[in-house]
Amino acid sequence: MVGREKFDADLQKVQALLLELSNTAIDTLNNSIDYLLSHNIEGALSIINNDIHINRVEEDINDQVILLIAKQQPVSTDLRRLIVLIKAAGDMERIGDYAVSIAKETIRIGKDAHITPIHLLDEMRDKTIHMLKKILEAFVNEDMEEARKIAKLDDEVDEMYGKTIRTLLASGVEHPEQLSQITQLSFVCRYLERSADHATNMAERVLFLLKGKHYELNN
Repeated sequence: MVGREKFDADLQKVQALLLELSNTAIDTLNNSIDYLLSHNIEGALSIINNDIHINRVEEDINDQVILLIAKQQPVSTDLRRLIVLIKAAGDMERIGDYAVSIAKETIRIGKDAHITPIHLLDEMRDKTIHMLKKILEAFVNEDMEEARKIAKLDDEVDEMYGKTIRTLLASGVEHPEQLSQITQLSFVCRYLERSADHATNMAERVLFLLKGKHYELNN
């Protein structure tokens, strides 16, 4: 196998690992909210215990990219593609971390009834998961225009975040004895909002790959 064919084959392996990491992280985030809504403590514990897999896949991606750079000494688009793979893996690993954080809040809340309209969190989750799935498609297809469109959805998540936080604060006024749960649910909102920010980061990675310049979207 000649040098170019070997590089392309190794690159495809790393890209496959990124897809595995991304799909696992997105599913884990989605499940973390399901477990919160249903007070599923065992499910929350499984998310915490399985986080090691996401971390290992990210480490594997980093190791393989570094090895490719060292052996192949790529330039131009090839080098950008490898750099983007490492950064995208970092984005998705953080999604997994947020899922773990949500799982921990679920455990802290336990079986206590939710005191605020929990559908707001559910709606925020749906929008965030939609963004993450669509940006992964745009990333794989190297679709710059689609990446720009998806990044704009972050404003909608920010609005949902603000609405949910205001509702939680109002609940705190009415139920000061439930401040602990209100704080925990506020953290969950923040983790979802930050997850959507990482979708925007992924959109910026696509633009960097195709244009060779750094762009800041939604700022």
